Amino acid sequence: MRLFVALDIGESIRQRIQRFMEGVREFAPDARWVRPESLHVTLKFIGEKSPADVEQIKTALSNMHADSPEITFRDYGFFPTPKAARAFWIGIDSGPQLAALAHAVDGAMHALGIPKEAHPFSPHLTVARGGGGSGTPRRLKADSANRSFQRLQEKLASLPAPEFGTMASREFFLYQSQLSPGGSRYTKLQRFALR
Repeated sequence: MRLFVALDIGESIRQRIQRFMEGVREFAPDARWVRPESLHVTLKFIGEKSPADVEQIKTALSNMHADSPEITFRDYGFFPTPKAARAFWIGIDSGPQLAALAHAVDGAMHALGIPKEAHPFSPHLTVARGGGGSGTPRRLKADSANRSFQRLQEKLASLPAPEFGTMASREFFLYQSQLSPGGSRYTKLQRFALR
C-alpha cells in the first residue's frame, strides 16, 4: 500500500480553491489539475508498505500528542522556479504548530525505520502539475525553461493575490494513495485527533 499522512481541508476553503482553479484552468490547458476533492496538506509521504506495517504506523500515529494548527491558505507559486515550473501551488501560512506536527509525524515514522525528511517542512497545496516530470519542489538536473504555466503566470500577474481562508485542523489522517490513469485516488485509512 502506498501511504502518506496529511491534513484534510475545510469544505468552505476547498470550494473557494475550486472556484479559483475553474477560473484559471484554461490558462494552463496542458497541465494536470488536481481534483478539488483530492486536495490535502501533506505532512509526511511514507511510500509503499505492507498491511502489517500499516498497523504499526496506525499505532505510532495514535500515540502522538500534537496541538491543533491554524492554517491560512493564500497566494500561489511555482516549483521549482517560475521559468522552469513543474508544479503550481497555493501557499500556506501557519504558526509553529503545523511544522511541529509534521516534525512529530516524521519522528514517529522514523522510529519505525521510515527515513526522516531530508529537507525542512514546506507546506503548500499542489493544484496542478505541468509536463510529465516530477512534482518535487526541489530543483532537478533535468530542469529547463518551459512554457507549461507561462499563460497562467501572465494571467495571475494581473490579479490580486488570492485569499482562500483560515481553518483550525482538529485531526489528521493516514491515507492510501492508489495510482490510476485518471490521477491518484486517496482513501482515508484512519483519523487521529489533535489537541
